[in-house]
Amino acid sequence: MKPTLFVLAAGMGSRYGGLKQLDPLGPNGETIMDYSIYDAIQAGFGKIVFVIRHDFEEDFRKKILSKYEGFIPVDVVFQSTDALPVGFTAPADREKPWGTGHAVLMGKSAIHEPFAVINADDFYGTDAYKVIAKELSKERKKGDYCMVAFRVGNTVTENGSVSRGVCSTKDGKLTHIVERTAITVDDNGVISFNDENGERQVLDYATPVSMNFWGFTPDFFEYADREFVKFLNEKINVPKSEFYLPSIVDALIKEKEATVEVLDTDSKWFGVTYSQDRDDVVVKLADLHAQGVYPTPLFKK
Repeated sequence: MKPTLFVLAAGMGSRYGGLKQLDPLGPNGETIMDYSIYDAIQAGFGKIVFVIRHDFEEDFRKKILSKYEGFIPVDVVFQSTDALPVGFTAPADREKPWGTGHAVLMGKSAIHEPFAVINADDFYGTDAYKVIAKELSKERKKGDYCMVAFRVGNTVTENGSVSRGVCSTKDGKLTHIVERTAITVDDNGVISFNDENGERQVLDYATPVSMNFWGFTPDFFEYADREFVKFLNEKINVPKSEFYLPSIVDALIKEKEATVEVLDTDSKWFGVTYSQDRDDVVVKLADLHAQGVYPTPLFKK
């Protein structure tokens, strides 16, 4: 069974200043998502599912989905603040989506096979898709997951802070992951973050981090449902609380309900977190086309 690629494209894009998922960055107007879909097709994925917001569905279908017709089957699901389990009601003043863990839950009705999860605005590279597609194509048991890890030094930007799932591993397996916010790199190349006590802690350049490139089997939705209920019981009235995908995984590892194999890749991540990152990404994508890594245009009908 071919795996499915699940693309998280419902982000607000607040730091970037717009819907960066629709921003044309490639030499022929390609979005970062276009490269993700192209790489996924080449790697052997069989279907693409997008989670988006209702308010930009029309633009998304016209500018994005139309490109992939005839290349790979696609489906769309929606994330909204009121998409909650029975018995829960979103606070009237809740504006921010419930986070990446909630976004993944929206795929429950559309995905029934092993699947990989990615962010719509991250460029992961060709090899990363090949590595995870190969792993997801193997026979898998319940709770037998995987992830592609990147070195934190290859995922920071000089234009502001970022959030990353910082990973601890043993014998190739993930043992712990914690979401770290306000990760920055200073003028001397030192990477650091604020810990729970508000103190700065230094991260080694090669520290493995999650860029939300996960591989799951469908049973993950059952676990995520359960963990989301726990989250809502504690934090539903906290205005900016988020249900992070790495938090679900970490809870499953602690309870020994899942194992996560950490996959190596030669690919280098890049993305557009801030508007100032854009020019650098445009240059990198143009170079990849010039080197023949990608055809021009990506999707030629």
